[in-house]
Amino acid sequence: MSSQPIGIIGADPDQLSHLGATLQRQHDIIEGVLTTVNAALDGTTWTGPARRAFEADWHGSFRTALQKLAEAMAISGRECRARSDELRRVMGAG
Repeated sequence: MSSQPIGIIGADPDQLSHLGATLQRQHDIIEGVLTTVNAALDGTTWTGPARRAFEADWHGSFRTALQKLAEAMAISGRECRARSDELRRVMGAG
């Protein structure tokens, strides 16, 4: 009979907390991109079909995709930090 390694389920609270903070920073960066591009578009004199095409793409899919990504990063970051806090509580380490 061969021995099988026992699967471990869980996480290191410090690593999980770090991941949560990293995801939150990425959310903030993406929000910055959204703000910067919107401000640049609003402040740029640019007319013609190329602008209309870019704005259609920006407002139609690019911005929406970035907003969804930012939201997912924020939610995941909060969840990682909450789970880290809960692990520390259960482990008696915080």
